[in-house]
Amino acid sequence: MASTKQRQRAQQARQADKRAQRQAAKRAQKQRLWTLVALFTVLALVGAFVVAALIGSGTPEAGSDACPAGVEEARDTYELADPSVAEDRTWTVTLQACSGDTTADIVLELDGAAAPQAVASFVTLAQGGYFDGTGCHRLTTQGIFVLQCGDPTFTGSGSPGYSFGPIENAPEDDRYPAGTVAMARRGDDPESMGSQFFLVYEDSTIPSDTAGGYTVFGTITSGLDFVQAVADTGAVDGAPDGEPATPVTIEGVETQ
Repeated sequence: MASTKQRQRAQQARQADKRAQRQAAKRAQKQRLWTLVALFTVLALVGAFVVAALIGSGTPEAGSDACPAGVEEARDTYELADPSVAEDRTWTVTLQACSGDTTADIVLELDGAAAPQAVASFVTLAQGGYFDGTGCHRLTTQGIFVLQCGDPTFTGSGSPGYSFGPIENAPEDDRYPAGTVAMARRGDDPESMGSQFFLVYEDSTIPSDTAGGYTVFGTITSGLDFVQAVADTGAVDGAPDGEPATPVTIEGVETQ
């Protein structure tokens, strides 16, 4: 039979084995814990990089998508086109416009039969790049509701180097529905049309003067919401008639 000392030594050995097993288990547990921590850290870093990359790819550099300012220069070397250029047909014209960080195609249908001289002039200027990079210099928000464009000098007095008349296709009741595209001119002067035109964004009554009404040569078929959004921001300093608070630029024009 084993002696008492032998039993004590055996018991101590078993206890030592158990302590060693417990310590080994604890070390293994810690190792697993640190492995998980490292794994989560790596995943977090990878996730952060992915999010940063997505944000970086989805957000342009400051100003990269900002609407370019319209040019302010004279373009007065053009010649008036013959009315026959309008071809007595409907033209589709797309104004590639921008304002702030918003871009839009303002699509117009021009009536070459009802306003041949105005359409011939507008189409020829557009095809010659006259409107490219120009701004819309006037917004009215009381009484009449129009956005006026087509003046490269941004002064309200710029022209392509010519003027024309008489007035074509003016409404007899002085009413210009939302979406109307009409020629601007000087008051009481029916021969003063040139390159400037206005887009009616809300139904407007524009009284005739001694010269009559205003040449209606087209309608907006798409993009009126863009013009309305510009109008919603108002004119500079809240004026009822002035430069748009959010500048508008016509970047290019397509005709067909």
